[in-house]
Amino acid sequence: MKNLAGMMKQATQMQARMKEVQEKLSKLEVEGEAGAGLVRLTLTGKGVLKNLTIDPKLLDPEDADTVQDLIIAAHEDAKKKSESISEEEMRQVTGGLKLPPGMDLPF
Repeated sequence: MKNLAGMMKQATQMQARMKEVQEKLSKLEVEGEAGAGLVRLTLTGKGVLKNLTIDPKLLDPEDADTVQDLIIAAHEDAKKKSESISEEEMRQVTGGLKLPPGMDLPF
């Protein structure tokens, strides 16, 4: 019975730490860039686009495809950075325990 109580206490502590990490990540902002900085954007830890800056040199009406491609590339850059930070934060909380895909704590 002591083991069960200890496990429940650990689960409760982990749940509290997970909540702290989730709050921290929701406040996180990461910047992505493409085209050597010609396109920059900022995403929250939840993937919400907060800011987008396009260098005026790119604003050629005849070449909209390049701007669109660079926006997508900058978004992907920021998304990867955000996911990397999130994974590291979660790894610290779970002690490296790998959760099954799609499973998130708290349960």
